[in-house]
Amino acid sequence: MSLATLAHHHPRVVDWAIRIDRTPAFGWLALQCAALAPTWVWMARRLQDGSDDPLGLVALVALAALAWQCRRELRASPRLGWLALAGLGTVLATLLRTGLGGLPALPPLASGLVAVLSLAAGLLAFLPRGVAALPVAGLSVLALPLLSSLQFYAGYPLRVVTAEASRWLLAPGFEVAREGATLMVDGRLVIVDAPCSGVQMVWLGYFTACAVALWARRSDQAFLRRLPAVGLLVLAGNIVRNSVLIACEGAGHALAPWAHNALGLVLLAAVCGAIARLMVPARSVQLPAIAGLITTEGGRRVDTVR
Repeated sequence: MSLATLAHHHPRVVDWAIRIDRTPAFGWLALQCAALAPTWVWMARRLQDGSDDPLGLVALVALAALAWQCRRELRASPRLGWLALAGLGTVLATLLRTGLGGLPALPPLASGLVAVLSLAAGLLAFLPRGVAALPVAGLSVLALPLLSSLQFYAGYPLRVVTAEASRWLLAPGFEVAREGATLMVDGRLVIVDAPCSGVQMVWLGYFTACAVALWARRSDQAFLRRLPAVGLLVLAGNIVRNSVLIACEGAGHALAPWAHNALGLVLLAAVCGAIARLMVPARSVQLPAIAGLITTEGGRRVDTVR
């Protein structure tokens, strides 16, 4: 059946199709958010019971700010690939959460991961092409309440790595021995505890990377190439912080709580600043006019820059 025949025999169907096609981007995103409501309820409950830090709200605000900043550039016709991925992800997140359709019911964090990634796909369907997909997906993942889970699964390995690196750094000036995440520094026992694992610094470092990459309009390839350096900067910053604290403890001059917090904030700012600088593209340097050599060849004026 041709479109003209359909319009002649079923005009209401065509009218509905036109209305659907003209639905604004924020309407589609609102519908998707409503379909994923169980995930938002679980996230809110996890934050309210104190089992996780509320840093994910910052990532959600960053995504909302991105959508608002690009509101005049949102595509009238969405990219169908991203839109289809968003729809499939929304359905899959619902099935994985409830265990319907013969699929196994996954923990809320796993189904929530599918949910936020499908929301990122829905947002990317309407965002202009200049916006990279990976930082948007990264912010969506960071919006999950996952710090306590990261601390449970990755906290101890990070503490061991930090303790070993600190041992190497302190060995020239102290007698240091390590066992697990514990250091014996000149006969004083120093424990690299959970807050010293650097999980929060990891979150803030990657949040900075995603946010600055979107602000600077970095491409996916440029963003991906710099991710290993982001991890190294975070690890280096946490090692330096712990080494200074352990050196003070080993020397018998433990820092006061305010100095401890101040040191952590200074190094956190330094790490996030370095990551931001890494993500910002190098400014094109315009050569001064004196660098141009103006020559004449056969009566033509030729400008050359060496």
